[in-house]
Amino acid sequence: AQARYSPSAEPPRASAIVARGNHRHPSRMTYTSARLLTSKVPALLRRAAASAQAHASDPLSRIPGLDPAYSNITPSIAEKIGRNLHLQQHHPLRIIKRKIEGYFETQYVGPDGKSLFQFFDRFAPMVSIERNFDHLLVPSDHVSRSKHDTYYVNEATVLRTHTSAHQTEILEQGHTAFLCTGDVYRRDEIDASHYPVFHQMEGVRVFRPHAARESRDALSQLSASDLKACLSGMVQEVFGSVDMRWVDAYFPFTDPSFELEIFFKGEWLEVLGCGVIERGILDRVGLADSAGWAFGLGLERLAMVLFGI
Repeated sequence: AQARYSPSAEPPRASAIVARGNHRHPSRMTYTSARLLTSKVPALLRRAAASAQAHASDPLSRIPGLDPAYSNITPSIAEKIGRNLHLQQHHPLRIIKRKIEGYFETQYVGPDGKSLFQFFDRFAPMVSIERNFDHLLVPSDHVSRSKHDTYYVNEATVLRTHTSAHQTEILEQGHTAFLCTGDVYRRDEIDASHYPVFHQMEGVRVFRPHAARESRDALSQLSASDLKACLSGMVQEVFGSVDMRWVDAYFPFTDPSFELEIFFKGEWLEVLGCGVIERGILDRVGLADSAGWAFGLGLERLAMVLFGI
């Protein structure tokens, strides 16, 4: 670089470049060292490619923060992360997802002509224990927290066991009516209707007081009646005209809680779980004067019925 020459001139000898380079800039790369490094590039590239291939072939290495000494995630589970079947065009899960979203888009429209509900479907499945359990009032000794039931990334992070894990996160962002869809992970035994990886849709609507005299108890009653009206319409949108019944249930994060069943093809089928959101959850996100409802459903369950799988 320091040797001046014109295109017509003969280039300086390598020894001259080495001498000049070493004399004035000892730390600068010389011609000789550059030539030696260049000769090693193919080997370096092969080594980098082999390393990348090994990384890609180990699905566990793609999970951020994984603690091999603590995690109980297997490679077969890890390789399912990121497949996002609910986003794949023409996939049965996406077809049902869009059917349900379409119902909320058309039935719940604000004064501006836009849907009241917002849709979230791209959250990563790695969530904190707080989001997955604590913020939803799941007891500290609940069986769902055990490594027998839940996949742990490390001591503080799990693969979400339900899309409800994003409920408080979305509420904290100021959204009060939304659907959240994603893949969820539970250590279930595999059989005809169970698999460790499946997909859920979470729905939430929160009612804020319009006047100081509007009590929280009144908003809770409004939430319960709106919940049943909303989900009855949604089920009819998906299944057509069917008989329905509400069954009392228990969930840590709603009270009262219900399961909605439909009579379909000669038998009663559980479609979803739902209820009025526990006040402690709303208190945590700054909605102590409000009430609301939430529901959760499994997309695979609906797909198996509707598509005859």
